[in-house]
Amino acid sequence: MPSHKTRTHSLPPDPLVLALRAALLALALPCLAVAQESAGPTAGDEPTLLETMVVTAQKREQQVEEVPIAITAYSGEFLDKLGITGLGQLAGYVPGLQVQEQSPNNPGFAIRGITSDSGDSTVQPRVSVFQDGVSISRSRGASVELFDMQRVEVLRGPQGTLFGRAAEVGAVHLIQNKARDENSGQLEVGMGAFDQRLLNGYFNASIAPDALFARVAVFHEERDGSIDNAAGGTLNGKDTTAVRASLGMRMGEAGSLDFILNYQHDTPPGTAFRSGTLPTRNGSTGPFDQAELNRGDELGLDRTVRGVTVLGSFPLNDTWALNTVTGWRTFDSHEEFDGDGSQLYALEFAEIAQGEQWSQELRLNFDDGERFAGFLGASYFFEDGSQRVPFRTDERSLVALLSQNPDFRNQVSGILGGVPFPIIPPVLANGDANLDYTLPLGLQGLLKKDHQEAFANYGTTRALDVFVDGTWHVNAKLDLSGGLRASWEQQTAAYQGFAGNGPTLLNGLGTGSPAPLAGSNILNLATDGRLERSEDFNSVVGRVAARYAFGDTFSGYATLARGRRPNVIEITPQGSSVLPAEVVDSYELGIKGNALGGRLVYDLAGYWYRYSNFQTLRPNPAGGTPFFIPTNGGNATANGIEASVTGELTRGLVVFANYAWTHARFDSTDDNGSPQVYAGNRFRLTPDHSAAVGLDWELPFGGGNAFYLRPSYTWKSKVYFEDDNAAGLEQGAYGLLNLRLGVRLDNDRWDIGVWGSNLADEEYLIDGGNTGRQFGTPTFVPGQPRAYGVTARVRF
Repeated sequence: MPSHKTRTHSLPPDPLVLALRAALLALALPCLAVAQESAGPTAGDEPTLLETMVVTAQKREQQVEEVPIAITAYSGEFLDKLGITGLGQLAGYVPGLQVQEQSPNNPGFAIRGITSDSGDSTVQPRVSVFQDGVSISRSRGASVELFDMQRVEVLRGPQGTLFGRAAEVGAVHLIQNKARDENSGQLEVGMGAFDQRLLNGYFNASIAPDALFARVAVFHEERDGSIDNAAGGTLNGKDTTAVRASLGMRMGEAGSLDFILNYQHDTPPGTAFRSGTLPTRNGSTGPFDQAELNRGDELGLDRTVRGVTVLGSFPLNDTWALNTVTGWRTFDSHEEFDGDGSQLYALEFAEIAQGEQWSQELRLNFDDGERFAGFLGASYFFEDGSQRVPFRTDERSLVALLSQNPDFRNQVSGILGGVPFPIIPPVLANGDANLDYTLPLGLQGLLKKDHQEAFANYGTTRALDVFVDGTWHVNAKLDLSGGLRASWEQQTAAYQGFAGNGPTLLNGLGTGSPAPLAGSNILNLATDGRLERSEDFNSVVGRVAARYAFGDTFSGYATLARGRRPNVIEITPQGSSVLPAEVVDSYELGIKGNALGGRLVYDLAGYWYRYSNFQTLRPNPAGGTPFFIPTNGGNATANGIEASVTGELTRGLVVFANYAWTHARFDSTDDNGSPQVYAGNRFRLTPDHSAAVGLDWELPFGGGNAFYLRPSYTWKSKVYFEDDNAAGLEQGAYGLLNLRLGVRLDNDRWDIGVWGSNLADEEYLIDGGNTGRQFGTPTFVPGQPRAYGVTARVRF
């Protein structure tokens, strides 16, 4: 990749500067004033300029303020200072980004209101997650630990020309540290609440100076769950081991090859899906109390993610360079979870997901250092995956649970020729499962104690993309950017229902076609092999942008872009259909700059989105599995504002803050003027307001030593967990207070600190509804309570 040539110009003041800067300074100065007052005078200790961040969002090195995109970039040092090792933690500090993690196997990413979290292998993601230029967007393999990182870049807005087909509304790019030409290392150990143990470190060696280097990084963290389970074990814990090995080669003055191997193994205990209707033996239905999920220690996840990445950059002359990105990635996971969230053996599920992908990108970069910089290239992507869902139940508990639903009782009564069907308490007064009751015609004797069945979906994608993107430096003030990406996709989707373990009285009940004892499946129809459908799709997305420098330290930009979520082939035992591609048209204005002599850095963005063929999920109208199926939700609109500021008041005292307002709603009518199913509803997992504020304060003492204090607070307003905005399936506004403090010794060679998360012990939910909702008992997943610990780190 050609080196970036920095252009400097002395620009005259612009009349708009004062007005636009005033808006950002009004937001920042109150926070700065309070912090400066607390800092007190420091004679002879002048503040330093904030370090500017270099990003590669446009496939070349640029300062953040040069990029006409709403982008938040954090260095690996920032992540380390705040103790951020997970994507869920990161999201609190990025305006417009939400990450929901029930477990490493089930993350949900939302950017500006659009959520991407489906585990169905036939459904394409909406938000691109990249690791060193390679897509890891498939949800079951997207959750990775953020250790030994160079930086993280979060781009908001359609990024199809830069990050491919899935970047409909944004992209998260994780850039890991590569092998360097140095001998260095670091080791960190820690322990904390819930028997937490931490080991984190790296070792880098220069094997042949200026030619060959190697690096190995390791991460291990485990802690017991924060929810005790009366049936055994704990829930909502962590057990993750990750290893990364990289080899760097330098060829000539600027040529390079980097080989990167990633491995991560997750074996946390089960997720605390807590029933909101079925009390424990202690009489509780509260999600934050002791749970009673009947399979105890059998619940949990076993997931392995492997990846190989090869990055190459080869200058061809002073202006052209050839860049290549090769990626291979695989994941396999087996998660056991309790769908009813109670002591009943009623909704016992597992998910067995597998995926393999291979990708190759070739890109030619051009930069003449004066008037034009850009790239053109092509990429090929192949992905093959599956998701198998086994189901087990004691039919006695399942019938008791379903009997709470009047539709179920009426359905069974119809089969029995009008004989009334009773309401059966699923749980006895002492909390035991109710397994001994009487049914009309003595049917209770035909209920099986251990029924088993399963269904699976399969998806294969082959995609060829060609793309071009560039920036023309019109003059000292104005840059014009634009890009296009054309995609040719071949998708194959398949579904299979597997026959259960013998005839069942409840055959076909969940599919809306009951036929007692005529078959062996309750929730899904057994199929004669796989039901399969293949389709080809073509698309073009693009963007145009203009950036105007009002002065040396202040610029504005405007962007028009189109994003696309690929078509979805919906296939069930009842048939198949194709959902049209979801399309979003985006209009955005933003400003970026710095003030107070470089001590304050800020950015502000406003946007308006228009969605067509919005793809959402709805309960399967035919009943049975899949429980939720993709559907065309029609039109939707989103608009919002995002702002962030960082200021250094005096040497060693930095404050930062950000805020996002996201107004994302389904439209009242579709293109034909007909009312939409979710008219006026909010997008799921999307707060209207979110904010974060933090402080990084270091107080030197002695030679090369310093105390540090790093409090931070993240807050979000009310969110709904489903697009239908069902009452009771929401989380009210809440905030989390975190703190890290300690001492750095011997010029940062040693670091000894203590940390606390959720110090106010706020009770909050990260999800509600889930599988249990389809059976009349919605379940809830609590967030993490207060935790604390100590760490010690040494660099060498």
